[in-house]
Amino acid sequence: MGLIGGLGASFDAYGEGWVTATWTPTDLAGNTRSIVQAGVVAVLLDAAMNFALNAALDKGDRSKATLEMKTETMRASQVGDTLHVRGEVVRLTRGFAWTEGWVRQGGPEGDLAARSTGTFAVHRAEPRS
Repeated sequence: MGLIGGLGASFDAYGEGWVTATWTPTDLAGNTRSIVQAGVVAVLLDAAMNFALNAALDKGDRSKATLEMKTETMRASQVGDTLHVRGEVVRLTRGFAWTEGWVRQGGPEGDLAARSTGTFAVHRAEPRS
């Protein structure tokens, strides 16, 4: 997605039900004081949780829509900081998925900057019998 790259993020690893990204926020992600906007953080977390869900689904199945999302910011991040983003699927049913995401400063074990939960609709390619 062009938006994610423009914000300075790159999804670099994934597995069944999880994804990670490295993020060095660009000027586009910040306000006039170079603080990363909370809405921009939410965009990256929504993407991480969505990509994690798609990594958990069978071929042909896909996420359909973000139904609900809550994001909390614990620490401000600056344009140019090194951030680590992770999304995971917590529970997956036939029609819905519950997910979590985190942004940490400095790396995967760094200080928690933001966290999010999301509920997604799931589209299945073929009905099960």
